[in-house]
Amino acid sequence: MASGESELAAGPYRAAPSCVVPHAVSRLRTQRLARSTRPFLARGGPKGERCEGCRLRPSHCICAVRPQLATRSGVCLLMHDAEPLKPSNTGWLIADVVQDTWAFGWSRTEVNERLLALLDEPQWEPVVVFPGEFVNEPRTVLQALPPTCDGGERSVRRPLFVLLDATWSEARKMFRKSPYLDRFPVLSLHPEQVSNYRLRRSSRGDHFCTSEVASLCLELAHETAASSVMADWLDVFTHHYLQARNQLPADWLGDAHRHLSLSLHAAKA
Repeated sequence: MASGESELAAGPYRAAPSCVVPHAVSRLRTQRLARSTRPFLARGGPKGERCEGCRLRPSHCICAVRPQLATRSGVCLLMHDAEPLKPSNTGWLIADVVQDTWAFGWSRTEVNERLLALLDEPQWEPVVVFPGEFVNEPRTVLQALPPTCDGGERSVRRPLFVLLDATWSEARKMFRKSPYLDRFPVLSLHPEQVSNYRLRRSSRGDHFCTSEVASLCLELAHETAASSVMADWLDVFTHHYLQARNQLPADWLGDAHRHLSLSLHAAKA
């Protein structure tokens, strides 16, 4: 739920490598573009070609090292209208990593029937991830996952983390105006670290980008290796994004790629 400036998708886009299968956010972006009546340009105007698979310039494409993990946890992204179009959106990175990721466009007046069906699937235990300080009684606010899905002996369902992917002001509006989520408990995270997100400006260090929130959720679900992969994938994406922005080559042997390689090895061990 990153707070920051508006940025819309740049074009033209180059087709992703054939080995990269479009994931939930990629498909949502395609649907969103199909409804558009004007081209979407990133802040500052056209930036040249971008890869359809990772949204980076072809010279800095990371599709070849994209990780994807089969996790016990799932992620349901509710995305504000422009988020799937932003090159800096990090919900995309969640769909890169977590195999069971769904993405739905948010609307104040309409609810996607597929979203409602997902929330009602018996294998899932949905929890809405949002700061507890903004939740009104009598709604339940959790500091940990319910025993029914926490991975312990009493677990009978899988955690489904519902994340509101938007700027902070937009996310608060979405939370208030999504009554179909009111029946689910709110999971309030209290991490000790500050956000390392560098692609959009925020005045507060405790405003985390969406993929950072997903990493914290996976850690809470005792999926430590997947949590590390998520965090390291954000670092790799950030490195390539900023290097491309500054017209510098990517460092494929640097710390970001080295940490990702170690995390993937641990996840597959």
